[in-house]
Amino acid sequence: MTIDENGGGAGPRAADQHGRLDPPFAGDEMSTLRGFLDFHRRTLAWKLEGLTRDQLAATHPPSTMTLGGMLKHLAYVEDSWFGEVFLGREPAEPWRSTDWQADADWDWHSAVDEDPADVLALWTESVARSDAALEAATDGLDTLAVRPWRGTGEPLSLRWIVVHMIEEYCRHNGHADLLREAIDGSTGE
Repeated sequence: MTIDENGGGAGPRAADQHGRLDPPFAGDEMSTLRGFLDFHRRTLAWKLEGLTRDQLAATHPPSTMTLGGMLKHLAYVEDSWFGEVFLGREPAEPWRSTDWQADADWDWHSAVDEDPADVLALWTESVARSDAALEAATDGLDTLAVRPWRGTGEPLSLRWIVVHMIEEYCRHNGHADLLREAIDGSTGE
């Protein structure tokens, strides 16, 4: 069990059996949003715990979605939003050398051919880079992304990106719940 000493004024909080901490109940905006993002990242990790390579590659028609593909997709989303959009960096590997024209869903499809430990490491490293970008934000959530919203050219705040990432994880955690139940019957929030 881990303890979070930064409970936003609420004191230490114990992690649940899946390593998740509730977001602070009386924290500032940054700690609250990061708390929700971290909670949902950890929820995804929980949904993948103990699965074999074949289970991570299992589809449940008519969907072609897999849990391994979901993990790789979320690694890409982390790098895309925090690295490329917020920090203005060029895409990292493996995204840089991907032929997105040949397969716009390469992140989802390619995971079935990879070692699950490699996909998990890719996601873990992407999350660490995202967290470093959050830590370095000079104006906190008001910091503007280097790259504007595509199409409109409007500036994006870090606040918008973090809320969008929470939304992204929540959406895919719902998918993960259904896929995991179909794989081995496991259920849970």
